[in-house]
Amino acid sequence: MSDLLGVAVLGAGHMGADHVRRIGGRVGGARVVAVADPDTARAEAAVAGREGVSVHREALAALSAPGVDAVLVASPEAAHEEALLAACARGLPVLCEKPLTPDAVSALRVVEAEARLGRRLLQVGFMRRYDTEYAALKTLLDSGRLGRPLLLHCRHRNVSSPPHFTSSMLISSSVSHEIDATRWLLGQEITAVTVMRPTPSEQAPRGLLDPQLVLFETDRGAVVDVEVFVNCGFGYEVRCEAVCERGSARLGDPHAVVVHEAGHVREDVAQDYLTRFADAYDREVRAWVDGARRGRVTGPSAWDGYAAAAVAEAGVAALRDGARTVVEMAERPALYG
Repeated sequence: MSDLLGVAVLGAGHMGADHVRRIGGRVGGARVVAVADPDTARAEAAVAGREGVSVHREALAALSAPGVDAVLVASPEAAHEEALLAACARGLPVLCEKPLTPDAVSALRVVEAEARLGRRLLQVGFMRRYDTEYAALKTLLDSGRLGRPLLLHCRHRNVSSPPHFTSSMLISSSVSHEIDATRWLLGQEITAVTVMRPTPSEQAPRGLLDPQLVLFETDRGAVVDVEVFVNCGFGYEVRCEAVCERGSARLGDPHAVVVHEAGHVREDVAQDYLTRFADAYDREVRAWVDGARRGRVTGPSAWDGYAAAAVAEAGVAALRDGARTVVEMAERPALYG
């Protein structure tokens, strides 16, 4: 490997293009050497002004391009499994944007493929673990100062949802972050999911069940509620409060400049996740690059991706059936012990 980690970026959409800008810019130690996207014009635009980057229509062609040492997957989720299995076969470390794959069955196939290798190559992009506020909350909960966590109150709001968004995607796409945050912050597994459906907002597209209230139960008796509202209209908000035996702690309160002017008070609200979690994405990719250069992958694992998929599937079933749904999970391979 050269001094710089050569990265193939799969997918040149909103997320992929942002990662291309990040690598070699705000994150050192790596450079983009290949980009793949079925829309090659979009891929060309993402790497405009960068020298020595090959553009490909097919993901597997990018993996085989000269100088590729690692892979960043930011393509649509349906394309993840093929790319992940191919990267494993080549021994390439991977940072894969969530979800790992579209469902628990395919996610488990990826887990089993990596387990057969006997070493970790895959990291899933649950970037909240790299957010300074989430990290501080994790440290506080792990210290035991506040006693045992009893409840988590979570809020996840978006300005508007993409045209293709479905009611189930509020859970499988949006709430997947709260699934991972719950498992990570509490160190507990989610065992059951219930979904409550208020009357949909008039701002939601016709047929979209938005907002939703998602309830998790854990294997150590904690209860988590997640308000997910993807057409709130005013901004992007992520908040979390941990209620413990001897106190509580909250993250996500606004920290922007507050302007008092002409009889009004104004405070800016982030409009998307790339703004709210810009620093977390930088930290995540920087840690992945540093680890990959040393032959180590230490972030959220393929097993974490599988667990999120299994919980999300239970959540979608709970949404559909209107009943509390038990989470079914495979046995954890020793690699992730």
